[in-house]
Amino acid sequence: MRWALRSAWVLLAVVGLASQSPTGSAFAASTASASAAKKGTAAKPAASDKIVKITKTEEQWKKQLTPEQYRVLRESGTERAFTGKYWDNHATGIYRCAACGLDLFDSKTKFESGTGWPSFWTTIPGHVEEHSDMSLGMLRVEVLCARCGGHLGHVFDDGPQPTGMRYCINSASLSFDGKK
Repeated sequence: MRWALRSAWVLLAVVGLASQSPTGSAFAASTASASAAKKGTAAKPAASDKIVKITKTEEQWKKQLTPEQYRVLRESGTERAFTGKYWDNHATGIYRCAACGLDLFDSKTKFESGTGWPSFWTTIPGHVEEHSDMSLGMLRVEVLCARCGGHLGHVFDDGPQPTGMRYCINSASLSFDGKK
């Protein structure tokens, strides 16, 4: 049943009729919004209007970020599985955006997905944006930082309860603040 629902939604999304996923996550109206957000220009408003957007030039981002962080956060890159700093981190704390420091995920929501990337079953509400992504010829949902528009990873509907979601995130897009 879940597969049939997902397949029907994908068909509607491809022809431009769907505005929400079967799990209720909002999508951008076009991939142009996602592209603009990745480049640091104005993105769709975050769920929380308290987030103040950060806009920098590509040169400013290059000076601030490591080459790997820049590749992932600003060019929508992906680190290889099982190589990132946080995929096997079990400490208690908060995962933040490596570019702007916005709190994104609580370690209480991290789980072992077996994928080789840090995986979470939910986000800190209003601190991420989700956009449709057709970059590999299939519909996926890209996850972006709500403050700076940095690419974090993707979200899938095969995670654990209570949400059933798996936010599959690149370690290079994160910093970690452990609680003492």
